[in-house]
Amino acid sequence: MGNDDLYYMQRALELAELGLGRTSPNPAVGAVIVKDGVIVGEGYHQKAGTPHAEIHALRQAGELARGADIYVTLEPCSHYGKTPPCANALIEAGIKRVVAAVLDPNPLVAGQGMEILKRAGIETQVGVLEEPARKLNEAFFKFITTQRPFVAIKTAMTLDGKIATRQGNSRWITSAEARKYVHQLRNRYDAIMVGIGTVLADDPMLNTRLDDPAARDPVRVIIDGQLYLPLNSQIAKTSYKQPTLVYTSRNADRQRENALKEQGLEIIRVGGTENNLDLGQVMDDLGKRGLISILVEGGAGLNASLLEQKLVDKLYWFIAPKIIGSHQAPGPVAGTGAAAMDEAILLYDIEQQQIGNDLLIKAYTRW
Repeated sequence: MGNDDLYYMQRALELAELGLGRTSPNPAVGAVIVKDGVIVGEGYHQKAGTPHAEIHALRQAGELARGADIYVTLEPCSHYGKTPPCANALIEAGIKRVVAAVLDPNPLVAGQGMEILKRAGIETQVGVLEEPARKLNEAFFKFITTQRPFVAIKTAMTLDGKIATRQGNSRWITSAEARKYVHQLRNRYDAIMVGIGTVLADDPMLNTRLDDPAARDPVRVIIDGQLYLPLNSQIAKTSYKQPTLVYTSRNADRQRENALKEQGLEIIRVGGTENNLDLGQVMDDLGKRGLISILVEGGAGLNASLLEQKLVDKLYWFIAPKIIGSHQAPGPVAGTGAAAMDEAILLYDIEQQQIGNDLLIKAYTRW
C-alpha cells in the first residue's frame, strides 16, 4: 500500500461523507479516478435510486477513464437494483485497476463485484483505509446485516452527572459549539428520536439549524405510549413539513390518534405496555421504512429503555464543565440500573475531543 493509494482513498472517503444522511437505505460511497498521477474524475452517491459514485466519476473522466485506476470506498455493486451494476460499467469504461476500501456486506454483492472485475482481467485490491470506510458506513453495515437501524444516543451532562436542575431546567448545559455539532449530527442521521417526556418538558422542534442550504431535517420519531403529544406542540404544528412518526401502545386512545392524524402525524401501535413500549418492534418498523440511522436525544427514561433492550450501538456523550448539585437533579440514564459493578454496560473504541469548553466522548457498545 503506497502513499498515493492512501491519498486517493482519503479523497474518496471525503467525497463519500457528503452523501451521509441522503442515500439511505444505500451506503454513502465516494470514488476517485486517477490517470498518470492526476485525478480525472470524482463522484459520490447522492441519493438512493440515482447513479452511484463510480458512475459520476466515470462521466466526469470520460475517455480518460480508459487505462486509469479507480479508488472507491465500497466494493462496486454487481447486481441490478434501481441502477445497473457498477462493476460492469467499470469494465466497459476500460478501467485498469480497482482499489476498494472494504467489501460490501450486502449478500447480493459480498465479494462478487470484485470477482467480476478480476475475471475481466482488471487488477483489484481491497483493504486501503478499511477501518475508516467501515466507520463511515457503520449504519449501513448494521442495517444490511440485521434490517434494523444503527442507534446512537446523544446526551449532555454536567461534570457531576446531571442533565437538568432539580426544577427541570436544561437550557443550556453545553456550549454553542457543542450544540452546532449536534445539528451537524442531525443533518447526517436519518431520524431523530425522543420520548414524550422530552416533548412535554421542552416543546422542541427537532429540526436541523445550520447555515447550510444543503442541510436537511431528519424524520422525527416520538415514543409516546399514551398519546400525550399536545396538538399545539411545535412537533404537531410542523408535521406536514417534517415527517413525524409517533409510536404508541396498542391500548392508546383512538380519539387522540385521530386528532393527531388530522395534524399530519403518523401513528404506529406496537407491543409492550403504555410506559414501556417494545422498542425492538419500533426498530423493526423503522428498518422497513429504510431509516437506517437513528439519533436519540431523549431523556433518562428513553436512554435506559434502549440500553436495557440492548438496542444502542453508539454514544455521543457530552460533559460540560459545570456543577449543578442536588440529589433531586436527574442524570442521563434512569431505569433499574446495575446491582453490581460487573453488571455495568462496558463501552469500547473510545474517542475523546474537546468542542468549545465541553468534552465529547464517543464510544460503542458490544452486546
